This record gives sequence, structure tokens and C-alpha cells, in this order.
Amino acid sequence: MKCVIAGGNVKVLGRAVHSLSRIGDELYLEPTEKGLSLRAINSSRSAFASFLFAPLFFQLYEPGGPAPDTERFRCKVHMKSFLGVFRSLPSLDKSVGKCLILLKHRASRLVLQLHCKYGVTKTHNLAFQECERLQAVFDTQRCSSRLCAPARVLADAVVHFPPTLAEVTLGTGPGGKISLRNYVEDEAELSKTMVTELWLAEDEFQSVTVSPGSCITFCLKEFRGLLTFAETSNLLLTIHFDEPGRPVVFTLDDTVLEVHLVLATLSDLESSSLPPPTNGVSHLPTPADDFADDLESYMVALESSACEGATGGPPSPTFPLRTPRTAQSDPEEQEEEEDGAVPGTPPQKKFRSLFFGSVLTPGGPGLAPTQEVLAEDSDGEC
Repeated sequence: MKCVIAGGNVKVLGRAVHSLSRIGDELYLEPTEKGLSLRAINSSRSAFASFLFAPLFFQLYEPGGPAPDTERFRCKVHMKSFLGVFRSLPSLDKSVGKCLILLKHRASRLVLQLHCKYGVTKTHNLAFQECERLQAVFDTQRCSSRLCAPARVLADAVVHFPPTLAEVTLGTGPGGKISLRNYVEDEAELSKTMVTELWLAEDEFQSVTVSPGSCITFCLKEFRGLLTFAETSNLLLTIHFDEPGRPVVFTLDDTVLEVHLVLATLSDLESSSLPPPTNGVSHLPTPADDFADDLESYMVALESSACEGATGGPPSPTFPLRTPRTAQSDPEEQEEEEDGAVPGTPPQKKFRSLFFGSVLTPGGPGLAPTQEVLAEDSDGEC
């Protein structure tokens, strides 16, 4: 794989890496015919982000064809190593004129070269590991609520919340109004808790299609990272969500860029015992656990053609276009991770984790086996 990024698009790539660094500790790279895909997932599998850069984003893009009867090569690198190349965004805009990304399969090295002013070239050789394809399963078309607004509107709204705030609750009100407030646990003393809530009028959004009284709670850290990227790029942000416990999906669309951020939402204990309504292609039984994952019953696996965007269309109003040169089953077992809290959230709250895999086949995993008791409680005191 070989690609060259020129001009201001180098800084766009750097901002994308900064946004992905808020998600996980590893960066997954997959060059395809549709473009270069950068993805990240957090340790609890409750947050997933994907950036797909179309070939027109690059000055030169050669994905490198796979050998016959083999899959296309994909790898992952340590996030801190990749982020170090683009750590200083102001310097990228001022001194870097071109960036070369070269994937050396045999040497197990990912080479990044920054061609700077005055003939200076900075070369970074990063080690990588081969990996399976990372993909979240979700279907935005089956979400009952949808909001679309300029990213700046939402960025100006969340600035009122303190940087240490873990979760935010998004709800709907009368007249199409949208509310944002900090999440407060039920057992918290309201007299000693500061509550920040603001309302956005319907006319501040491009489109509003919501279910009356709907309300979801999700992590704010990852959302801030996406807002920073979208606001700087002047893009419209679309929010797809449903009832509590179902994932919320944030999307950004441009001719040369497609972004997805999938976050788990806080479960509603009162409604978690009810069977989930249909929002997918399969109908699977739900385990009895209050926090058990039932995402397969209303989410579908995205095919690569759907999640990787299209390269055609009108010229992008946001990013400069470059003319690319022509370059010469068994399902995986899905585990439920309930370690407690999502990183960046208080340890007492649990979110429904997301399932990730390359293929979602009909039928689903059975109930989790009962964990064996290795040591029973003793009758007496030690």
C-alpha cells in the first residue's frame, strides 16, 4: 500500500488521528479499493470509530492488490506511535507540504514520511501487527430518531459542561426542542449535585425526527473528539438513536470522507426486561441478565460496500480533491465484556458493550455459561 497526501489534507488526516486517539490504544488500518480506512475501538468494546478516506482525498493512492485466493492485507499499530507523527497540528499546516504512507509487508514496517519546507524529510518507521477486519454492527436506517445539525451548534452546547464530565443525557421535549444535561445517578443527593441543562430549539437543526419523550445517556469524551474534528472541517453531524440501551450512531458524510462513531448507551433497567422491538434482520433470544447484550437482535453487519463510502460524486466543498494515479466459515465467537465501567466513566455504571466481527451470520450466541464457583463461602471467620 502506498499513498501520498498533499497540502491541507495532511492536517485533516492529523485531526482524524487525534479524534481516534480518544477511542482506543490501537489504530487499525485497512487499504481497500474504496479508500483507506482508519478504525479504533475502546477496551470495553462500547465505543467504535471509523474514518474512511476516499481515493480522491489522496494525491496518489495505491491500495495494493491481494494475492489470488487471499484476503487484502490489514494491520494495526500502537496509537501513541501513530499519533506522535501528527502530534503538532499547527506545524503540519505551516511546515509540512506532503505526507507519504508506505506499508512494507515483508519488513513489517509502516513508513510515514513528512516532506517539510527547505528540503527536510522526517521518516517514521512503525512496527505493526496483522489483524482481522474490525467492524461494528449497526443499522442507522432502523433508528426511530434522527437529528442533523452543524457541528458548531453542538460544540457550542457541550462547552457548557465541565471537561471532567463523564456522561451526558440527550432528550426530547415539547415543540421539537432538544435537551442536553449532565447525567446524575438516582442515588445521588440532588441538594449536593450541580445539574447543568440546556435546550436547543428545533430551528437550530437541519432536520429533527424524534420519538416523543426519547432519552439516551452516552459518554461525552468520545463525542467531544468527533465534534472537534467535525467543527474544524465545517461538516454536518447526524445523530441516529433509539431507546436506552441501544447504540447511538454519529455520522459525518462528505464526498471524500465518511465517518462513523458508535457509542453504547446507558441501559434502562425498567425496560431491559422487555423483549426488544425489531431493528435488524435476525430475531435472537435475549439472555435474562439485566445488562446482557442483545444488540444482535436489532443490528446488522455492514458490508464493506456500505461502510466504506463511495469515491464518485460532485467535488467536495470541504476538502481539496486530488486526481489519483492508476495503480498497476465459521462465525467468530462473540464475548460479552462486563468489566464494570467504560473508560472515563464512574465505575458503578454499566453500558451495553458492542459486538464486533467481520460477519454476522443467522443465529446467535447462546446464553453465557454459568461461572464455576472455585471457593465457597466459609462458615467460620478466618
